[in-house]
Amino acid sequence: MALDPELRSFLIQFQQVAEIAAQQQHDGSGPSLVEALQAHLQVAPASIAAVSKEVVAYRFADYDVALEQLAGPEAVNIGIGGGDQRHHMSLADMVGSPWARMTTGQVDWTNVAVGPTETRRVMSLGIRLFTYRGQQAAVLQRRASRMHGNGTGIIEVLCPEPEIANELIDELTTLGTELSLLRGKVLSLEMVGYEGEGDGFRFVARPDLPAENVILPPGVLERVTGHISGIAHHSETLRRHGQHLKRGVLLYGPPGTGKTHTVRHLISATPQHTVILLSGQTLQFVGQATAIARNLQPSIVVLEDCDLVAMDRGFSPTGNPLLFDVLDALDGLEADSDVAFLLTTNRVEVLEEALTQRPGRVDLAVEIPKPDEDARRRLLTLYRGTVPYSDDVLDEVAARSDHRTASFFKELMRRSVLVAAEAGEEPADHHLTAALDSLLADQATLDRNLLGGGDYDDGAPDEFGGPSIGAFAYHPLA
Repeated sequence: MALDPELRSFLIQFQQVAEIAAQQQHDGSGPSLVEALQAHLQVAPASIAAVSKEVVAYRFADYDVALEQLAGPEAVNIGIGGGDQRHHMSLADMVGSPWARMTTGQVDWTNVAVGPTETRRVMSLGIRLFTYRGQQAAVLQRRASRMHGNGTGIIEVLCPEPEIANELIDELTTLGTELSLLRGKVLSLEMVGYEGEGDGFRFVARPDLPAENVILPPGVLERVTGHISGIAHHSETLRRHGQHLKRGVLLYGPPGTGKTHTVRHLISATPQHTVILLSGQTLQFVGQATAIARNLQPSIVVLEDCDLVAMDRGFSPTGNPLLFDVLDALDGLEADSDVAFLLTTNRVEVLEEALTQRPGRVDLAVEIPKPDEDARRRLLTLYRGTVPYSDDVLDEVAARSDHRTASFFKELMRRSVLVAAEAGEEPADHHLTAALDSLLADQATLDRNLLGGGDYDDGAPDEFGGPSIGAFAYHPLA
């Protein structure tokens, strides 16, 4: 459709005004970005197609390390002027748009987490100028910033030879994995939250939890540890004989029995492993977690309360689509991938058979039961800290606390010290028995209220096979 002559004239004049304004803004502000890039590339930058790669937040520091090494000490770093618009424009737009007369400026730097307490200073927005394989290259590096509407980071390459630009991106990706700062770390993928949680990930300090602090039936911990770390220890032998390394371990049992506590020990006992933690809503990131694990093996992917996504598809009218993500993740790994999936659940009876009854998915299922009297006695000794309770009262409490879980005894010891503190006394045997009476009474009252006045069932499974309502929550991983 032909434009009205008056409208065409107005648009032409408007463009001229905008160009004059942009030129005036450039004057006196130092070299233009186009001039700086053309001087390095020896060709007009607008004549080159940019090659780009998106970078998720938790990998940005890896790419910064790789780019720094690839560019070498002779590289020149330049920043981008032009105000806030520089955060919203691609490199191609910066050098090719008639509206964008960007200038050079100061490089933007920021500190990003590369561990629970470590940070790295990275280029959050800037361009590296260097020579790669005999060709001049300009590489823009921009970190994700939700404040500026950039949900993901990006690397953009300008190089007169397109194939060289592609090779640079490929080598950068490989080098970023080889030098990854995530390797051997414990990483929790997060929903986008506030400030430190806003990048969608969080580093977790590796637990320090020795085997003697994990109270399980005889042989259970050794069996689980052997399947996780034993296979990793003999990985080369298994590969040489054509045996697969990927494995899945399922820990099941009532809430509070120590499943997460056991997971914490396994993470503590495998310091060379990269660990990715998923729980609750973040279980939807299982595909992402698997990709990290595959590239940074040996690795462990922890799926806490996996019944939230791995429930038998017959329980959901939608067929539980997240279940298929879990199955795809387990099936998609190569046989020689040194990756272990560690799953926990309170409701093993609702898990999908395709997840639990097919080799190569979950090949070891271990029950973490409620502790027997001997285990309860050991839990009391473990959690009493420095309080000198007598052996007699510890034996009595162990005998009276049938069907209670590990978390019950941890809370019992805390409450006994609190009872003594409120009385202005040092903790003694009678404070421990008083705390036990109080906890048992609280649970009985809670169960009567929740169950409509029924008798307290002392924590035993109900008629539907479910755990007691009075069960305590498990130990958090972080």
